[in-house]
Amino acid sequence: MSTISVIGAGTMATAIAGRIAKAGHTVEVITRDPAKARALADQLAAGATTGTYGVVPAGDIVILAVPYSSAAAVVTDFGEALDGKVIIDITNPVAPDLSGLVTPHGSSGAQETAKGLPAGAHVVKAFNTIFGHVLAKGGHLDAFIAADDAEAKARVSAFLESLGLHPLDVGGLHMAQTLEALGLMMVGLAKNGAGTWDFTLNLDIG
Repeated sequence: MSTISVIGAGTMATAIAGRIAKAGHTVEVITRDPAKARALADQLAAGATTGTYGVVPAGDIVILAVPYSSAAAVVTDFGEALDGKVIIDITNPVAPDLSGLVTPHGSSGAQETAKGLPAGAHVVKAFNTIFGHVLAKGGHLDAFIAADDAEAKARVSAFLESLGLHPLDVGGLHMAQTLEALGLMMVGLAKNGAGTWDFTLNLDIG
């Protein structure tokens, strides 16, 4: 097993980190606030560590588990420290009033994040269609992914499988636009048609 770095300590970061730890990987937690990173690492146990914000993460796979509104600043703060890393973008760039996505027309949160990364870093969209509390419950869930780099996509697929998830490739990084719209649709479903946040989207191939 390997070290996976998680930037963030919120609800999604905690759910993803918990699943990583249970799978036997070492989790490195990184946040601007060292106390928050330490608290999450202590909660995870299983040899979880903390990293220094803005310094090269220990993991070759780095999960950007912060709100979309903070993503660009985080990428800027790390700069060249993320060169050569596979960056998993989990964000849903949803407007506060849920009226739509806040990304420029024809782009996605993942594509905007990629613009600020070093040339040697590769973005993979994943986890944005799974609610954190559903992920934390366990179970064999479908995880949709999008990326341009085939090697990065393969590595993330293997990583997701190690977590007990079922990776489903939807295409290049431009498809992150569709996945983020799907994330918005899921919030709409939770608040309206489904009436609950306790659901996930799975592909039924008959």
